Amino acid sequence: MREKDRENLLRLLQERALEVRQVVLSSGRTSDYYIDAKRVILSPEGACLTGRLILNLIRPEVSAVAGLTLGADPIVTAVAVMSHLEGRDISGLIVRKEPKKHGTRSFIEGPSLPKGSPVAVVDDVVTSGGSLLRAIERVEAEGYRPVQAIAILDRREGGREALQEAGFDLSALFTRDDLRIEKGNDGDK
Repeated sequence: MREKDRENLLRLLQERALEVRQVVLSSGRTSDYYIDAKRVILSPEGACLTGRLILNLIRPEVSAVAGLTLGADPIVTAVAVMSHLEGRDISGLIVRKEPKKHGTRSFIEGPSLPKGSPVAVVDDVVTSGGSLLRAIERVEAEGYRPVQAIAILDRREGGREALQEAGFDLSALFTRDDLRIEKGNDGDK
């Protein structure tokens, strides 16, 4: 991993995406901080850094990167573009929350790959692991082989363990500790 890129992405997340306040997360849990990674990933610098750093975590045999819409969409795109620039050509797959209502009625959008193709499944922030697990299920149902679970941030709130139960090790660029939320501002650190 390129340490300078990692430092720059962390700085962007701290400056542009981190809010220290009470919030209800998509998992339904309450938290003392919120990170809206899309504020960073959708910026030119953030997309480049995210794509490069996650690409560096993806195993050589992987032929596609996939993730549940909407959190993973910019990550999938950034990795696919960066992979082309670096000569790896990893396809991007978007996993729908509901099947398409017309046409193919598919859960997966993107290029058609050979059955059994190895896929890295990504997400922006992992709390319970639910989004990654749903994406993994749908990628498997499409006939592909999920081989990795990767996130920008692991909140360390049970997602890693849920993924391990399903047979996946979570690789994350950052954890809550990396955010350096000051004691006293977050209530429980």
